[in-house]
Amino acid sequence: MRSIELLLDDASDAAIRAEWTALADHHLPSLASHTSPSNAPHVTLVAGDALEVADVPLDALGALPLPLRFGALSLFPAGRGRFVLVRTLVVTAELLALHAAVTAAAADPAPTSLPGAWTPHVTLARRLTPEQLATALPLLATPPIDGTLASARFWNGDTATLTPLKTSHVLQNSSTEDVFRG
Repeated sequence: MRSIELLLDDASDAAIRAEWTALADHHLPSLASHTSPSNAPHVTLVAGDALEVADVPLDALGALPLPLRFGALSLFPAGRGRFVLVRTLVVTAELLALHAAVTAAAADPAPTSLPGAWTPHVTLARRLTPEQLATALPLLATPPIDGTLASARFWNGDTATLTPLKTSHVLQNSSTEDVFRG
């Protein structure tokens, strides 16, 4: 599988890694146990077997950085009574526009990547049982602070390589407040 992913600013990355560690400290499945240098908290914009770096609309990535607000915990089925635990993102018009532009340029995107089916999230743990979820959920009751979707990368699972697509240095993440005022 290949994917175009958004990376978090340093503070948000650290907050998600702290959630990974909290799970691991309680002997629960966690992405903290995945120690590859490619393992970083991220939001997958689009995934698919046929994606190529050349398909990425770099002009659309000019929208980065974008404000980030973490939402509720959510679950995806992982088969045989297991679940993937994720932290959702509060969706903004800017994030949806970026997603739409990137997905429109993608070759044969996965159905879960398509507008209307996509759930922006950061994965916390995979293959949790219902019993493990009962322990995990109270540990992660409070969402991390607002932050920034700071950069983008291309993941090629066939070759296990990452290609940076857009980088930006975010000095602080307090500018997201105005975007989320209701």
